[in-house]
Amino acid sequence: MLHQTPGLIDTVRARFAHVDSCPFQGPRIFFENAGGALTLNSVVETSARFAAIPDNQGRDNPASHALVDIISRAKADLAVFMNAPSGQFFVGESGTELLFRMIRTACLNAPKGAKVIGSSIEHPASRSAARRWAGLAGLDYVNVPHNDATGLVTAADYSAHMTPDVAVATILHASPVTGMGMDVAEISRAIRAVSPDCFIIVDGIQHAAHGQLDIDSYEVDGYAISPYKVFSRHGYGIAWISDRLTALPHDQLIDAPADGWEFGTRDTGAYATMSDVVAYFDWLGGQVSDAPDQRTRIEAAGQAIHAYETHLTNAMINGVGNLPGLRDMDHVAILAGEDNPAREGLVSIVVRDMPSADVVSRLNAQGIRTHTRKADHYSGNVLNPLGLSDCIRISLCHYNTEHEVAQLLTALKDMNPRDTQPPAQKF
Repeated sequence: MLHQTPGLIDTVRARFAHVDSCPFQGPRIFFENAGGALTLNSVVETSARFAAIPDNQGRDNPASHALVDIISRAKADLAVFMNAPSGQFFVGESGTELLFRMIRTACLNAPKGAKVIGSSIEHPASRSAARRWAGLAGLDYVNVPHNDATGLVTAADYSAHMTPDVAVATILHASPVTGMGMDVAEISRAIRAVSPDCFIIVDGIQHAAHGQLDIDSYEVDGYAISPYKVFSRHGYGIAWISDRLTALPHDQLIDAPADGWEFGTRDTGAYATMSDVVAYFDWLGGQVSDAPDQRTRIEAAGQAIHAYETHLTNAMINGVGNLPGLRDMDHVAILAGEDNPAREGLVSIVVRDMPSADVVSRLNAQGIRTHTRKADHYSGNVLNPLGLSDCIRISLCHYNTEHEVAQLLTALKDMNPRDTQPPAQKF
């Protein structure tokens, strides 16, 4: 694991901006990665460099030619990073906007009276799009209930609701509320076993920073990520679409190339920063393996990231040194179970007799950045069935440390009211 190589975690942390301090707050521990990961220093530098370039793509001048080459290289890098030998990548406003566009196109091209299937665990980015466009296209929406206790939806859950007339399906790769990762490949196989030609679109926004991406193995038609959650910056999203989704009639300019999905002139710097992200995974894979090529180094990096983040979340749950873990704090309850192998770098909790917003404020006063998830349009699908109005989301990445986990546990331990009330309800 990353922490077993002397000095590697320090070297990793040095590659990120604001890793241990906030420009507005001062020293702080960043456990709010699900809301947006830290940014690579190389991404900051690349963004500044391209922001100063006045030229656009598609012109006959040296700068424009260079910009086209940079975009082409970034798309090739993304194809290796996400293991997508076919299909195409394109940039949009955000991951959410791209999910809406892909789902809209699939629904509007589905046969009348067909069905759209999705699950209750999904982020509203895909769930809202699927329900809206199913209704407008005259399709029935089928909801697959997730397991409240595990925070998961499985292939078996989808299979129980599948019928041959399902034309569009959505899958969440990882939940930003429970932190649990779904088996996309297995769910996709279950869908295609009943409806082979179904268009399957995946929300990979939460998953992308926490492990490997392997589109070729998923057998899906669309996959979206938000670069600001995978070490790049705000202001754009990245989508991959299959050749057959590319070919569907979709929103585009009159007489534009049939396979074009982008609108207007995109920011070359957005593409270039994704090459920075891919280069970082390539570098990290070289630190933890002797892999001979870029893809296998990226795979090694993903494996190391997942293993180390599992180590950190286990430390958070089970304790560090003499510090009790979350499972041993009577005033704390952990969402989706204490021993859940699907967890990806995130632990959500509630503290007995204390509103989550107050817990987050008290942690923030000690320089520990976390976040409140409320039972609103973002998280109510997960929290309402548990009878919760809110929870505290503690989300980490592979640049966090066991020492930071220990500081968090110390702060939460001190929030115990030390009374005779029963332990917090377990979820």
